[in-house]
Amino acid sequence: MSYLNITSVVISLCALLVAIIGHEIMHGLAALYYGDDTAKVAKRLSINPIKHIDLVGSIILPISLVLLHAPFMFGWAKPVPVNIREVIKNGGYNAAIIVSLAGIIYNFLLAICAYLLLKSGIIFKYDIEVVYYFLINLIIINIILGFFNLLPIPPLDGSQALGYLSLKFNNDTIPIFFNKIERFGIFILIGILLIPPVAKIILLPPFLISKFLLKGIM
Repeated sequence: MSYLNITSVVISLCALLVAIIGHEIMHGLAALYYGDDTAKVAKRLSINPIKHIDLVGSIILPISLVLLHAPFMFGWAKPVPVNIREVIKNGGYNAAIIVSLAGIIYNFLLAICAYLLLKSGIIFKYDIEVVYYFLINLIIINIILGFFNLLPIPPLDGSQALGYLSLKFNNDTIPIFFNKIERFGIFILIGILLIPPVAKIILLPPFLISKFLLKGIM
């Protein structure tokens, strides 16, 4: 592997860590806002990456995707502990929905900030190539993570938000269904990623949005 390729891999991994660690911290911060200090007590609101890195999701999977020349970078950090009952007690189901979507909102906002920074031309003015590629990766990775986590498949954030939205309207059908299939959720997700036609359909929206945003910048 050439020096250039190694540099690109390191930049991609750093961008991924910023995306997935920030995603989890935002869940904890949102919960803290609604009176649940579980993440704070567990010291999981720290920006220290060591406290958040998951062996499989933060290291093994991303490196495997690199070695397999996958067209995207993907992974996850250790889930931040949240006492959702405390959140609901203090803020109702609306609060639970916000806590569930906090990580996704972070991902999309980070992608927008990276895009605006690139669009401003500051990076080109100072010709900082490493920062340029880092921001490009931030945009792509965060958009992919944001869309993927919106999928209504447990344990993804989209399923949790949809479940609490259902409970808000006094309908427990969806949460009960999600509870039944949750143990199979990880296998469903792996299947989605490993079946090319399915993966292509799922990843098409974030790829198209990334392509649109990066048009004229790259």
